Amino acid sequence: MEQKLAAGLISPAEWEIMRVIWTLGPTKTNIIVKIMQNKKSWKVSTIKTLLARLTRKGYLNPQKIGREFCYHAEIKENEAIDQTIKEFFNDICAMKAGKAINYLIQNVTLSKSDLKTLNQTINQRFDDAPESIPCNCVPKQYRKMANFCVSEVSTVKKNREN
Repeated sequence: MEQKLAAGLISPAEWEIMRVIWTLGPTKTNIIVKIMQNKKSWKVSTIKTLLARLTRKGYLNPQKIGREFCYHAEIKENEAIDQTIKEFFNDICAMKAGKAINYLIQNVTLSKSDLKTLNQTINQRFDDAPESIPCNCVPKQYRKMANFCVSEVSTVKKNREN
């Protein structure tokens, strides 16, 4: 079950906090602080601000235990990763998705198992894949207007040169 949180995606600093909680499970504030001070040299106030922000966004659920809080993740790590990736691919030109995926395959360390799974997925999807992907940046009816502008700019440049 995918959970879409309305408050927005996780920032890079917030990812650092979430990774600790996803790895350890429900975690007390003092442990999160020790880990983040050791890992990133962050001040206590920075860490508590990030915890508060993640709580406001709905990613964390703090439970008071004595004088401390224990933070529980309200979203699974794989769901957060999937959500972030979907948002990224929604934000780029559909024509560039393959290039982005290829870049990741070339530049991210992947296990042989990961590469085998990718290869199987590519082979399964290959026969049904379209020959090309249309651009989704601008609706089709507006592209001619942009081309008109390009031709007008060329005309103006030529007139200036003469």
